[in-house]
Amino acid sequence: MHHNMQKRVLVVDDDDMNLMRTKRILGIEYDVFFASSGIEALDTLKREPMDLVLLDIEMPKMDGFETFERMKEFAAETPVIFLTASGQEGDVVNAIRLGAVNYLKKPFPPQELLNRVAQELDEK
Repeated sequence: MHHNMQKRVLVVDDDDMNLMRTKRILGIEYDVFFASSGIEALDTLKREPMDLVLLDIEMPKMDGFETFERMKEFAAETPVIFLTASGQEGDVVNAIRLGAVNYLKKPFPPQELLNRVAQELDEK
């Protein structure tokens, strides 16, 4: 792994505004990829190795949990931080049990997002 290469972060969210906002926050430090659905996320992960996935829980068709379960089939090593709306804390506890590394409650302050991502990536 070259040290000059930026870490690759995949952001999965069906809300374009959230994607843009996350890209603005993370784009300076990281190579940011987008997926607007679980299916798209899985396709991307099959083609492109990622260092971290930010995964929205509430998405139509395939939610974050299902996406995460399917990820494990071929990208089990990739750490996942769930993005959760308020009031889903119970869901998130399950997510952590499933093996996610962490979660962030939306809307998150930019610095919190950066800290959380750095925390995961710097340990690698």
